[in-house]
Amino acid sequence: MLEKGALYVVGTPIGNLGDFSPRARETLEEADFIAAEDTRVTLKLLSRFGIKKSMVSYFEHNKEERGELILGRLRAGETCALVSDAGMPAISDPGEALVASCAAENIPVYVVPGPTAVISALAVSGLPTGRFTFEGFLSMNKRSRREHLLSVSQETRTMVFYEAPHKLRRTLNDFESVFGGERRLAVVRELTKIHEEVWRTTLREAAAHYRQHEPKGEFVLVVEGAKPKETREEYTLEEAAELARDFLQDGVSASEAAREAAKVSGLKKGDIYRLLG
Repeated sequence: MLEKGALYVVGTPIGNLGDFSPRARETLEEADFIAAEDTRVTLKLLSRFGIKKSMVSYFEHNKEERGELILGRLRAGETCALVSDAGMPAISDPGEALVASCAAENIPVYVVPGPTAVISALAVSGLPTGRFTFEGFLSMNKRSRREHLLSVSQETRTMVFYEAPHKLRRTLNDFESVFGGERRLAVVRELTKIHEEVWRTTLREAAAHYRQHEPKGEFVLVVEGAKPKETREEYTLEEAAELARDFLQDGVSASEAAREAAKVSGLKKGDIYRLLG
């Protein structure tokens, strides 16, 4: 039983309808109405599972007007299920604004988890997954794209980007230009669909490949992070001498202790040796 006056954020399949969870289906069946990014796309999903429900279109260019309408119905005690065309609503999606509005008004928001391209692509990328950053879609504006990429050029975490086929070539060229060609890359295409493909390569190879081949399908690009810069801990001369004294306790000569402390601290052996005397 759904809570009245609450918004339910419902994940839907990103390709394979078999990924539609029983709980997601029940939520769409029980909600008073559905807020959908594209009602035509959602209608196909509802028809496939025999669900009949009134819908309100809610997308980027009408989110302010429709957001107020949806909030009004929630205030009146109706229950709304929010869906996107595929995957999790509110992730690189206008649903983010609706959830924020509900949070500001203390309207209950619940999640019904489902497939998401970000995590799915990361899981099969073969790149480090312990820490990552989701960068979404790059701007069409040349300056904004450049600024975005430069801001993450030294990011050491794995980065995940979404990209449409008609922009892929430009994006890969920009990646190679800003990040360098040797960075590892997983090109994840058509997730959970018939032609699903994971290509583990480098930025240079991917850019060259797609200059010769027409990109087809929806892409998730998982990019290796920058290698961490080596940092040397800064020692004072007295700290380096103390380090040398520790080496002395291991039975080495003063000269050898000063030499080892110099390697660690980056300071001159002679300066350390004089303090040992």
